[in-house]
Amino acid sequence: MKNPFDNKEIWFLTGSQFLYGPETLDQVASQSQTIANTLDDSPDIPVKIVWKPVLTTSEDILRTFLEAGANDDVVGVIAWMHTFSPAKMWVRGLEASRKPLLHLHTQIDKVMPWERMDMDFMNLNQAAHGDREFGYILTRMGVARTTVVGHYTDKEVHEEVGTWVRAAVGWNEAQHLRVVRFGDNMRNVAVTEGDKTEAEIRFGTSINTWGINELVEAIGKVSESDVDELIEEYLESYDVDPQLRPGGERAESLRYGARQEIALRAFLEEAGAGAFTDTFEDLGALKQLPGLAVQRLMADGYGFGAEGDWKTAVLVRLAKVMGYGLAGGASLMEDYSYNLVRGEEKILGAHMLEVCPSITQDKPKLEIHELGIGGKDDPVRLVFTASPAEGVVIAMSDVRDRFRLVANKVKVVEPDKPLPNLPVARAVWQPLPDFQTSTRCWLETGAAHHTALTTQVGIDVWRAFAKIAGVELAVIDENTKYNSFSEHLRWNSVYYRIEQNLQA
Repeated sequence: MKNPFDNKEIWFLTGSQFLYGPETLDQVASQSQTIANTLDDSPDIPVKIVWKPVLTTSEDILRTFLEAGANDDVVGVIAWMHTFSPAKMWVRGLEASRKPLLHLHTQIDKVMPWERMDMDFMNLNQAAHGDREFGYILTRMGVARTTVVGHYTDKEVHEEVGTWVRAAVGWNEAQHLRVVRFGDNMRNVAVTEGDKTEAEIRFGTSINTWGINELVEAIGKVSESDVDELIEEYLESYDVDPQLRPGGERAESLRYGARQEIALRAFLEEAGAGAFTDTFEDLGALKQLPGLAVQRLMADGYGFGAEGDWKTAVLVRLAKVMGYGLAGGASLMEDYSYNLVRGEEKILGAHMLEVCPSITQDKPKLEIHELGIGGKDDPVRLVFTASPAEGVVIAMSDVRDRFRLVANKVKVVEPDKPLPNLPVARAVWQPLPDFQTSTRCWLETGAAHHTALTTQVGIDVWRAFAKIAGVELAVIDENTKYNSFSEHLRWNSVYYRIEQNLQA
């Protein structure tokens, strides 16, 4: 996967005013550069922090926000009021802002310099004053933002800024994301439907459909030498079933799986797409449902949704982008079965074929088995069990008047016993706070059975993303109580309907 943070920038904006005079403003500039450089050097913040000259007039502020909005490399802005910056100066700039905003509330001194404090010091160091003025105008104007409070050298501050940065990069990805759908969604299924036009309005994501036989045509053009090369990669990377190895009785099935991967990858690259879907009800002239190809494309950073579920494809792609460089992985997932022994409840997640190997630390097995659905040849697939980790499962539902994200914190665990007869990749997890509360809340939200499972990014990143996107996020975690959660959903319904009418 190409590094999604390469060449991306966060602009660091410092507020002041011309009344302080050049000597004070020079100090403001020097100190704000120190803060920006400290953030830029932090390993917890994965993009470049770019300091901008101190802003002292409404014209400068407007021009800076317009420049940021027109620059594709800029994924967000951090604002800090070093001194007192009258908030009405920021109105036009904030009205023109098109980038996610983080309000950093900090100051240059960590320890109050009690003995040397005089009026010159007070005149210069007014963040406690200026940031409250800035916070007021943000609230009055209804500007969505994330607020981080603390000294700029604190690791906790760097981690919070880094969390927001990942969400901002995720938002930037959504704004440019293209999803290729091979066929429509599975017939008669409700939750995989959704308003694709509204998705482009809300997220900027373009979702369009191609005929499956366009992919079949591309598969037919794959060269044998390219297949040979990819087969060698399979043999090195996986524990390959002997019957799939060169000379084996099912070797041609693996070669066809390789052709699918090569053609799919080229198709998506030509379309400029970062995510895709297919459906077993529309396979056209494909010989087998893509399994291995989908798994490997997800491992390389593509989003995927089964049965035409473009919403989950988007979430998987965003999880991979926002989690880039962190331990763990992200995958399409689907709730399949439960262990319902009281106090030992667990959920088994899997899919017919398409679970990403990024969520395991083990070497996957490459196998072929019958698939009793779709009416095609037996498909090749990677088989493994997800490694234990802290994780989040997140779903997106179209609830008529808006999109709703639902996220549940989970603990991915080892299965209680081996699964020798289950020929698909899978994950087993315990949902927080407990199975009964989690499941009741999940069902009440109308959340989907398809999810993105991520062991890379936590709830805080999704919360920051939802705030940037202006979409509802219902969180189920260790603190969730069913009654208050249910009440919260009802209040959400009122809020988002009123909010949409205000924007209309």
